[in-house]
Amino acid sequence: MKIEFRRENLALVARPLIAATVIAAVVMAIGALPALTVVMATANRASGAIATLPESLATPPLPQRTVLLDAEGEIIASIYDQNRIEVPLSEISLPMQQAMLAIEDARFYDHRGVDLRGTLRAALSNFLTGSVQQGGSTLTQQYVKNVLVISADSAEEVRAAQETSVARKIRELRYALGVERQFTKEQILTGYLNIAYFGESSYGVESAAHRFFSKRAKDLTPVEAATLASLVQRPGEFDPFSQPEKAEARRNVVLKNMANLGYITQEEASRYQEIPLASTLKRGTVFNGCADSDSPFFCEYVLNTLLNDPAMGDTPETRENFIKQGGLTITTTMQPNAQIAAQKAVDEAIPRDDESLKAAAISMVVPQTGHVVAMAQNRSWGTEGIGNTTYNYNTDIALGGTAGMQAGSTFKVFTLAAALDMGFGPATEIKAPFRKEFTGFVDCYTGAPFPPYEVKNASGKGWYTMSRATAASINTYFVGLEELTGLCRPIDIAMDLGVKTGAGDELERVPSFTLGSAPVTPLMMAGAFGGIANHGMYCPPVAITQIINRNGESIPVPTSPCRRVLSEGTADSVTMLLRGVMGGGTGSTFALDRDSAGKTGTT
Repeated sequence: MKIEFRRENLALVARPLIAATVIAAVVMAIGALPALTVVMATANRASGAIATLPESLATPPLPQRTVLLDAEGEIIASIYDQNRIEVPLSEISLPMQQAMLAIEDARFYDHRGVDLRGTLRAALSNFLTGSVQQGGSTLTQQYVKNVLVISADSAEEVRAAQETSVARKIRELRYALGVERQFTKEQILTGYLNIAYFGESSYGVESAAHRFFSKRAKDLTPVEAATLASLVQRPGEFDPFSQPEKAEARRNVVLKNMANLGYITQEEASRYQEIPLASTLKRGTVFNGCADSDSPFFCEYVLNTLLNDPAMGDTPETRENFIKQGGLTITTTMQPNAQIAAQKAVDEAIPRDDESLKAAAISMVVPQTGHVVAMAQNRSWGTEGIGNTTYNYNTDIALGGTAGMQAGSTFKVFTLAAALDMGFGPATEIKAPFRKEFTGFVDCYTGAPFPPYEVKNASGKGWYTMSRATAASINTYFVGLEELTGLCRPIDIAMDLGVKTGAGDELERVPSFTLGSAPVTPLMMAGAFGGIANHGMYCPPVAITQIINRNGESIPVPTSPCRRVLSEGTADSVTMLLRGVMGGGTGSTFALDRDSAGKTGTT
């Protein structure tokens, strides 16, 4: 929103505003004439400078929290700089509106942004009682002050918006007049209730209602509303949780004011004031960031995906600000039941506090869509102690993970795919001794020979068909098969299926490739195997299905279309061979109660 000002009105407002500032200072500074002289001199200087003030106040969108949802719509995490949920006035209870006006601006509907009578009355009341009973600024002025703070681009601008000075007050007064000309009272009240800070990391009345009472702002009672309204001037001093006595006394002042203004009866005010503050509170939890999530590593994967997406902004910093302040609703692919099962599996395989420090990680990907439905590891989110880490073992460095780990014999599937694609079949026999030195490898680009490469099996030797060698994972068979296919084709297939090093580099074209010497991530391998299971159609892993902005509009999500890497016949032949691994081969101990195919790997 942008507030425009007409220059011809400036002279009409400047003189009474300066006068009001000085008169208020007289009331507050009796017996302090030197100080009063300074205030008057400052006012005179401000009067001369007022014409140089800008003629419009740009109001940026309020920072709002972003939420990450799982595929069923449940919250995974909230991400924010300011915990705010903006709501219309229709979703804020009438007692809440009345309580705020009662303590902050009783004449809100009578003035036009500046209330000289209210300013003087508040100053005199506060002076005589020795405490802050009434606010000196109108609600409109306070709204302007908050807008100037959130609009600030530097710490210096924030200080200027909050400093105690006549110049700042005059700036607020002028802007307040413009706001009143441009917007209705209801719009201004809505803006203030959404921008105000209530303490306890709660910005805006909706977040405050959740934080202090675990309810919506539309459901606040007069007692609850009075508690919240009492916080906006000094939230730390009147915090109901840490300063209950002060908070209850301040709440009762609000209730008294509400009765004096006719919002509630005197009898109701007396009855409400007898209610113990503690009995009304129901503290809501406030989570911020992936560290507070039950699925922190999946959450970090999603955030890093967005931080790498140019659609979120031109730079990583811009993208981060947009995520933390944009009020986005991000629906992800995570299936809660799958996530629970994955977490249980890794924790049972290797407990988080296991002194061996061995790690277990699972990425679960739907082959037909690339949807990542689960991502788990046997670690808690943290920087210290056994079983804690902030690294995602499932992803590469670019997505908040590691440089990768060797995948072992799982890489044999790429040599299988290359061989089948080149015309070799499941019955292809190769002599596979227990130990063998291979001398026939050449660089697939230059033709230069590689040094001799010696390989041995974990067990087994003799003549093997492709089917038997796959089920038993015979190393010398697969290195021999790789010698027949050449190095380029298996590696090209792997990279076409989304596999690269965890550091983001291309896979090295060396004889040890088929034995899984390259450092890769579980997510890459899950995606690659998904491409084979999907009949050769590779769908890159994705974690986000929808992004809705604060206005209910869709934002393009990071996507990567499915693409054909292998012919359907080749891919299905690989799958057939991998069924043998699970049905009597090295993967039989991991067999499922339904049709399954897979490949084991050890490093």
